[in-house]
Amino acid sequence: MVTPLAGITVVELAHNVAGPFAGQVLADLGAEVVKIEKPGGDDARTWGPPFVDGGGPSFVAVNRGKRSAVCELRDAAQRGALVRYIVARADVVLQAMRPGQVEALGLDAAALRARKPSLVYCNMGAFGARGPLAARPGYDALMQAFAGIMSVTGEEGRPPVRVGPSLVDMGSSLWAVIGILAALGRRRDTGEGAVVDVSLFETAAAWMGPYAVQYLASGEVPKRGGSGRVEIVPYQAYPAADGDFVIGAANDALFRKLCGALGHPEWAEDPRFRSNADRVKSHGALDALIEAETRKRSRAEWGAALEAAGVPCAPVQNVRELLEHEQLRALGMLQAVPGSSVPLIGLPISFDGERPAPRSGPPALGEYTDKVLAA
Repeated sequence: MVTPLAGITVVELAHNVAGPFAGQVLADLGAEVVKIEKPGGDDARTWGPPFVDGGGPSFVAVNRGKRSAVCELRDAAQRGALVRYIVARADVVLQAMRPGQVEALGLDAAALRARKPSLVYCNMGAFGARGPLAARPGYDALMQAFAGIMSVTGEEGRPPVRVGPSLVDMGSSLWAVIGILAALGRRRDTGEGAVVDVSLFETAAAWMGPYAVQYLASGEVPKRGGSGRVEIVPYQAYPAADGDFVIGAANDALFRKLCGALGHPEWAEDPRFRSNADRVKSHGALDALIEAETRKRSRAEWGAALEAAGVPCAPVQNVRELLEHEQLRALGMLQAVPGSSVPLIGLPISFDGERPAPRSGPPALGEYTDKVLAA
């Protein structure tokens, strides 16, 4: 079994998605992750129906491989036991509590690292560690709105929409893991821990990097592009006879191949479409021409034809189609998990060809409480 973080103990003070997903990644990599929950448990346990293995889908999807300990942090005795456990056992503390809470409870980085300088302490905040909004709480949907992601998602003239997956939460989780791993690497050489700060807002702003450059270069505020990218044409979903599929003809050579596959090689010589810049300016006319052709055949037929022509394309699949696709199965991404009644999507990374295997399903609430409070 691949366990590069074996021997590392992580204490997770987090709920919902962002903090727990970071904890799950560390657990999948072999760390022992102790999830500290309030007496009622992580809020995500109640996010349903459906419910499976002790919680809603969001809880089950981001909490495998952990141990759960219930701790009433407002109780001085229980909080003291948790601090002693951290000082004695923890290599990493990962916290995503509301701004100011860990400081009020004496569970902040300064207080804990004063007692254990080798501790790596990761703060996952909403708006960041400083600035006028630092004390505000935040959630994924709020950050998709505030950072402008919603302004470029969906179709122009329609109401704003949120990207379906918790893109900001889970992206922040990955930055947290990167920071923690880097800090552990430095600790190995120096013996000193570190304070790692990540936030939902910083992650959301980072996703907007290309749009920021677009605005700074042109002075024009980017608009919603539907399924496409406003600076690349054709690069979007088109209707087939039985559903939608995406064409990615992202350069002139691919566009010429696409024109041939669609039965209209003359389009490549049309002055309106000769270069990507021309196609961006004339995208309405080009999209109408392409759509008139794509409607004539099925997704599978177009997939075969475009693949043969060397044009990247993909059907717009639903979750069932994703889970049943042979590519997902060939990679072994859907993994059986000991103690879980459903298989789960595994860690999207392999070491020497081997994907880390989850060691257990999501924990029962409070199953590890006695071990922590015994400290």
